[in-house]
Amino acid sequence: MKIYTGGGDDGSTGLYYGGRVAKSALGPEAYGTVDETVAALGVARTLADSDTAVRLLDLQRQLFVVGAELATAPANRHKLSDGVSLVTTSMVAVLEERIDLIVEESGMPTEFIVPGGNPLAAALDNARAVARRAERRAVAALDGNTDSQVVPYLNRLADLLYMEARAAEPEWQTVRTEEDR
Repeated sequence: MKIYTGGGDDGSTGLYYGGRVAKSALGPEAYGTVDETVAALGVARTLADSDTAVRLLDLQRQLFVVGAELATAPANRHKLSDGVSLVTTSMVAVLEERIDLIVEESGMPTEFIVPGGNPLAAALDNARAVARRAERRAVAALDGNTDSQVVPYLNRLADLLYMEARAAEPEWQTVRTEEDR
């Protein structure tokens, strides 16, 4: 088996459960950006302590579920499995629980945060920005499909990554420049 097939040389890509679309279509744009989020989280994971690295790996794996749903034609959506290839409300709820825990432990920022206080926080903020782009692409790709939990999931994921970055950078609460005072 070879990594290349040549099947996409015409500018099309295969969908999960069959069918082909242009690589520039809204769906491939959305799940491609989800893949970028997975990669960005991988960079953050290399900088993280073991507990955070485990959480980030779990998020990377959950994003495969998001990608699978986005890579499925609407006519085949009924073939998807909860938590395996279909995003669920419980997946969103778990993100909310983690956000609430971080807020309880670290508090909420009360001003804009400039990313870059340390490498892990910067990598998490980068992953957050990519997740926000994935969310925007998913909104376009899903075109009002209110049955999908992809957009709420990506929305909460970006919120979570913002708070994970703050937790990785506790000095955000006290660091100010002379101009800020």
